[in-house]
Amino acid sequence: MEYLDLAHAHRASGTLRLPGSKSISNRTLLLAALAEGTTRVRGLLDSDDTQVMLESLRRLGVPPAPGERDGEWSVTGAPAGFPVKEASLFLGNAGTAFRSLTAVLALGDGRYRLEGVPRMHERPIGDLVDALRQAGASIDYIAKEGFPPLAIGPRQRRADAVVRVRGDVSSQFLTALLIATGATGGGVRIEVEGELISKPYVEMTLALMARFGVAVAREGWGAFVVPAGARYRSPGAIDVEGDASSASYFLAAGLLGGGPLRVEGVGRASLQGDVRFTEVIEAMGGKVVFGENWIEVSGHPPLKALDADLNRIPDAAMTAAVLALFASGPSRLRNIASWRVKETDRLTAMATELRKLGAGVEEGADYLRITPPAGFADAAPAPGRVAIDTYDDHRMAMCFALASFGPVPIRINDPRCVSKTFPEFFEAWSRVVSDDEVPVIAIDGPSASGKGTVAERVAASLGFRYLDSGALYRLATLQALRRQVSLDDPDAQASAAREMEISFSDGKLWLDGEDVTEAARTEAVSAATSRVAASPAVRQALLERQHRFRQAPGLVADGRDMGSVVFPDAALKVFLTADVATRAERRHKQLMEKGMCAKMPDVVEELRQRDTRDSSRPVAPLKHYPDALFLDTSHLTIDQAVEQVLAWYRERARG
Repeated sequence: MEYLDLAHAHRASGTLRLPGSKSISNRTLLLAALAEGTTRVRGLLDSDDTQVMLESLRRLGVPPAPGERDGEWSVTGAPAGFPVKEASLFLGNAGTAFRSLTAVLALGDGRYRLEGVPRMHERPIGDLVDALRQAGASIDYIAKEGFPPLAIGPRQRRADAVVRVRGDVSSQFLTALLIATGATGGGVRIEVEGELISKPYVEMTLALMARFGVAVAREGWGAFVVPAGARYRSPGAIDVEGDASSASYFLAAGLLGGGPLRVEGVGRASLQGDVRFTEVIEAMGGKVVFGENWIEVSGHPPLKALDADLNRIPDAAMTAAVLALFASGPSRLRNIASWRVKETDRLTAMATELRKLGAGVEEGADYLRITPPAGFADAAPAPGRVAIDTYDDHRMAMCFALASFGPVPIRINDPRCVSKTFPEFFEAWSRVVSDDEVPVIAIDGPSASGKGTVAERVAASLGFRYLDSGALYRLATLQALRRQVSLDDPDAQASAAREMEISFSDGKLWLDGEDVTEAARTEAVSAATSRVAASPAVRQALLERQHRFRQAPGLVADGRDMGSVVFPDAALKVFLTADVATRAERRHKQLMEKGMCAKMPDVVEELRQRDTRDSSRPVAPLKHYPDALFLDTSHLTIDQAVEQVLAWYRERARG
C-alpha cells in the first residue's frame, strides 16, 4: 500500500487493548537470552523490531520457542555467552536491538558483523563504541567513522573498572552498557557525561535487570554501579506491558474526539515513562482517569497551548506536536534534541509536515515552536487533501493520523512503516475513531415494559451494540459485594464500578471474564442494587462506563435515564411503556418460568411501588420527556414494537 486516505475523524471512544511495548519486549528477550534458566515471556509485541531481535537470537544460538498463545515465547538462556561465536546480523532500523546487541557481543569472545538499513548507518553509535572500548571491546567501523556497520572481535581481557559514556545523545547507549556489563560479571562503574536524556527508559532498564536478579546501584543520574558477581537469573515468567508510546495516539484521539477512550495494558503501575504523556493531556485541557492497568481520556478542542520540557517522553512528544495544531495559541516543545538521531531527523520531518497543514513552525536545535493554523480546531471540513510523508518512521505515520480530526483530508504515505512497532495500528484506529457522530437509540421506560427485549432486538437488526443499563447497575452491585465493599462507602463502590470489565452477549452478563448471569439476578444483589444505584458517585462512575459503549456503527441503550442523562444527544429517544396490568402479566410470566412463586396482586403492587420510586427519585426521575417518542406496547407484540422503533429510526436517519 503506497498510501492510506483517512476519513475525517469526528469522534473517538471505546476501549482498546494495546500491543506489547517494543522497549520492554526487546529488553526482556535479550535479558532472557543472557539469563540462567528458561523464561516464559507473555504479551510480546509482534513487530518488525521484535522480529529482528528474535531472528538475531536464533542466529546466535539461543532460539526462542513460540508458546501456545499469541505473544507467548519461551527462551532458555545462555549465561556463559552465546553459543555461536561468528555471525553476521542484519538489524534493520531497530535501534534498541542494534545498540544492546553491539554492547553484549562486544563484551564477549566472538566475531560478529552488525549492519542495518541505510538510515541505521546514519544513526551515530560512536559514543557507545568509545565506552565499550574502555571496557576492553574490540570494535571497528566498516564504513564511516562513528556509524554502523560494525565489525566486532573478541574482547580484550584488560578492562577498566570505570567506563564513561555520553548521556546527551541517546539513553540507549547507557541501557546497552548496563545490560552488557550485567551479563559479564559486573564490577563496573558507569559514569555519565553530560545530561542524561530519556531517563524513564533507563529506569525501565534498571527495573527489568532487577527482575532478572541484577540490582544496579545508582548515584543520582551521574553514575551507575553494576555489582561484582552479577548474574542474570530467569524470573520464570514475565508479562510485557502494553506500549505506552503507542497509547499516546489513542489517548490524544480521546482528547480530540470526546471520549471516553480507554487503553488497556498500561496504567498507574507502568514501568514506562511515556505514561507521563497524560500530563500533556491534562495540561492541554483533557480529563484523565487511571486504573492499575488502564488509562482513560476525554476532552474536546480547542486545546490549551503547551509549553513543556519533553525530554523524558521523546517518543510521545511527537504526539504532542500534532495536538498543537488544535491549540488556541502557539505551543513550544523543548529539550527534544534526541529526535535528530531517531528513525529519521524527527525535528525537521515534523516541522516539514506540520507546515503542510498550515502551521507556523520554528525549528530550533532542540525545540519546536508551533503556531496552529487559524480555525484548525473548529473549521468545517475542507476540499482537497494533504499528503503526509512518513520518512520510513512509524511514529510519523501514527501521530499524524490525529490530523484527521482537523478540517483537511489526510493521506498517509507509506502507511506500512507502522509495522516496526504496531502493524495493526490503522485497524485499531478504525475501531475507536469514527468519521461521524455515532448514533444512539435511547429507550427508556418503567420496569417490565419490555424495553430490554425491544432494545436488544433493535440493536441486532441494525448491527449496533447493546447496553442494558439495569444489568450494569446489577454488575456494579455484584462487584461491590464480591470485593466486600461496604454499601455505606459510595466512593469504594464507585472505584469498583470503574475498574470492572463487563460485556453483554447472547443474553448473558459477563464480569471480569466470568459468566455471572445468574449471580447478578439473585435476591441479595437485587436488594442491594437500589442502594448502590442511589449513590451519586456510583452513578457518575457508571455514566462514564455507559459512554464507552458508544462505538461505531451505533448503540441501542435501554434504562430509565438513557435519553435524559446518559445520551441527551441520542439520534432517537423512545419512552416505551405499557399499562400496569399488562406489565404485571409479563413480570408474572417471567417469574413463573424461573420457577418462582408469585401472586398476581403482589406483582401489581410491587410494580406500582417501583413506578412511584422511579418517578419521584431526586436524581434523573423516570418520566416521559417531550423529545422522546411515546410507545405504548400494551396491545403490541414484541415484533410490532421492534418494527415501530426501527421505522422511527430509519425516518430520522433519512433526515
